[in-house]
Amino acid sequence: MHNLLEKIYGWLYPLLRKISLGNLTASYISLFLNILILCVLAYVIYIVFRLVLISLMSIVAKKTKTNFDDLLVSNQTAKYIAHLIPFLFIYKSVPIILDKYDYWESIFGKMVEVYIVLLSLWIVRSILKATSDFLKEQPRFSDKPIDSYIQVIMIVLWIFSVGVIISEVFDINKNTLLGILGAISAIIILIFRDTILGFVASVQVSLNDMVRIGDWITFDKFGADGDVIEINLATVKVRNFDNTTTTIPTYSLISDSFRNWRGMLKSDGRRIKRHILIQSKSIRFLNEEELFKMKKIQIISDYIDSRQLEINKYNKTYNVDKSLPINGRNITNFGLFRKYITNYLEHYPGINKNMILLCRQLQPTAQGIPLEIYTFSKDQRFEQYEHIMADIFDHIIASVAYFDLEIYEMATDKSL
Repeated sequence: MHNLLEKIYGWLYPLLRKISLGNLTASYISLFLNILILCVLAYVIYIVFRLVLISLMSIVAKKTKTNFDDLLVSNQTAKYIAHLIPFLFIYKSVPIILDKYDYWESIFGKMVEVYIVLLSLWIVRSILKATSDFLKEQPRFSDKPIDSYIQVIMIVLWIFSVGVIISEVFDINKNTLLGILGAISAIIILIFRDTILGFVASVQVSLNDMVRIGDWITFDKFGADGDVIEINLATVKVRNFDNTTTTIPTYSLISDSFRNWRGMLKSDGRRIKRHILIQSKSIRFLNEEELFKMKKIQIISDYIDSRQLEINKYNKTYNVDKSLPINGRNITNFGLFRKYITNYLEHYPGINKNMILLCRQLQPTAQGIPLEIYTFSKDQRFEQYEHIMADIFDHIIASVAYFDLEIYEMATDKSL
């Protein structure tokens, strides 16, 4: 290679001397023409290799089953390699062309070296980007923070490349450079503090399977409530349900508390836990006539019959004086309403009957007695879940009046 380059650039100076040009003049003219030849050859090499590499890679991408080579094409890997080849040619040519110009040879040689290092880094980056895109398409890796690992690799390569560039430009021995970097490691750690914390966090998040791409998370501190769309080295992007995007520092996932709804979405049901407030003054015992009317409500008709038999037997056994309703055992409108809701939920098609299903009374409050529904819907999807829950409570609120109960509402001044 060296001999070939000497033949390409070495014939011009002797030819100029033969036509009686002075040493200095012949030297400068040959230098100018050799630089021109170098530029033309480098451009031709670039065009040829770019055409060959891009065409070859496109042909291979069409014929192979894997999508990786298509991603290499889309990330312009062939284009960057085509740039690198002519610069390698220039790097080999500069010492020969500038053989008699040591100062300029040193400057141009270092410039070419720096560009080759940066271009090599760019080629590696495009390959890593294609690798990242390819792994994201694989089911096994679709929910893994691939971008975080790619960024870590790129940071290491950038540090290494900067070290090589500094050592080449300032002629510093690599061992000396490592010693200097070790001495200023505290400053480096301070500069890359967020990056280091982000890397540690992303590793812990991945190993502990805390968050995956596609998970629905709620992070009140940052106002995030939506699906994770990207996990990077420093940040996690969440697309909220109002189509806004929230950026969360990755380190916050291990330092703060957040809610991941993945378990719920993968379970057999989504919890419904909501209550209504019943005014305590509307709760009372039911007499025989009222119970007879209540039997028209089909899903509690059998329950009323069996409950009445049980209560009458008890009251008769203990000779209870029923002149006052408070004596003995009785059925209340509130208790009957709870049983009605329970039976209604057991017959409702959107409820998972294999999970907890109950209607319970909570601690009385100043606004009334909370009657809570605690059950699970079959469908975990947000829209269907809200529809099921609204349908249930529409029915419950409309049913309250049939049991002569009242729902608490804050008093308003009707004169206003």
